[in-house]
Amino acid sequence: MTIPTEPAVPPSDGHWVPTWTAMPQLTEPDNMPPPPFTPDDPALGDTTVLAGTTVRQTVRVSVGGRRLRVRVTNAFGGAALPVTKATLALPAGGRAGVSAVQAGTVRPVTFHGRASVTIPAGAQAVSDPLEVEAPPRSNLTVTVYLAEGQRSLSITSHPGSRTTSHLLTGDHADAADLPGATAVDHWYFLGGVEVWARPSVAAVAVVGDSLSDGRGSTTNGNDRWPDRLLDRLQSRHGMDGVAVLNQAAGGNRVLNDGLGPNALARLDRDVLAHSGVAWLVLFEGVNDIGTAEASPAAQKQVADDLIFAYDQIVTRAHARGIRVYGATLTPFGGNDSYDDAQGCREGARQAVNQWIRAAGRFDAVIDFDRAARDPAEPRRLLAAYDVGDHLHLNPAGYQALADAVPAHLFRREPLPPGFGFA
Repeated sequence: MTIPTEPAVPPSDGHWVPTWTAMPQLTEPDNMPPPPFTPDDPALGDTTVLAGTTVRQTVRVSVGGRRLRVRVTNAFGGAALPVTKATLALPAGGRAGVSAVQAGTVRPVTFHGRASVTIPAGAQAVSDPLEVEAPPRSNLTVTVYLAEGQRSLSITSHPGSRTTSHLLTGDHADAADLPGATAVDHWYFLGGVEVWARPSVAAVAVVGDSLSDGRGSTTNGNDRWPDRLLDRLQSRHGMDGVAVLNQAAGGNRVLNDGLGPNALARLDRDVLAHSGVAWLVLFEGVNDIGTAEASPAAQKQVADDLIFAYDQIVTRAHARGIRVYGATLTPFGGNDSYDDAQGCREGARQAVNQWIRAAGRFDAVIDFDRAARDPAEPRRLLAAYDVGDHLHLNPAGYQALADAVPAHLFRREPLPPGFGFA
């Protein structure tokens, strides 16, 4: 990956496509920056977070390009977010989660030509385009310096980054390394990276929970199933123009807010508002089932409500010309929190999966249940894929999910006549 010395002129027929995203969330107390970056005792009146702090983070793009721009989000901020300075660079060794950058690659990130930007509460800011050559599946380093910090304990992050970020007092946005920095495995304030791409490039958005966010995957390993799907697609002829956007969060639910807004509420922000999205993979619902009462009536209700919600998501996505693929829910037999002796929740999972497979509402079905379950005991995960809690997968399990996705689903084809009517 190199930074060109001469600016690249974008083709007139290109378009902006997201190449990396993270679902923004309100940061929980346990995921706030540690002291001294968050006040020890906010009750004393100090609620300013990350004051005078440099935040360095790495992200992995999916499709590459020579012209990028960055989205900084204050979606859940309780006050304006004043970004004093931001830079983009190439990480040392091209690695994820490192604090050092390659010499000579640091570039200033500007907003309407300004080095700094103040983002109102609930808003985001899109940077000016930068001339940076980023190959597919390469890592980028985004560094922001907050001289004033954010004057609220409500800040925006993506806690399940599975990637190490670095915090250091002072302005080090241009620094080659951050010796003595505090390492945290969260992303703060980053919403996305976009690439100027040829018209044939498009994105698939994954809407899900911790099973797509990658609980059980390797920190800095980029081995969640959407990452492994990207690797598969990039290895196939003619599939290098598919960006994979992970819009999942641990604890998220379809019907009700959990960790982050419910899927019905966030669909517009996380999928429909992004340019270039041609496909949506919906793999979510296990947390709705697992947090509902383990009674026949409650589980019938949640199964019926999930089916209604899936239908709504398909309707809304179809109206934007987006094909929707439904993924069956994977087993949780033996999980201490979600499994129940009477099998009420398992019955709801089976009912939902039956509808996904047979109703014909989705444009295609991805059978993750079949890929991950133990054939000898189908209500449980295959032991070789189980991270140990009988709910989440290990890297081998996530590879199995990625392998279960038919690659041909992401070939660009004209929408059929009448698409989206029903």
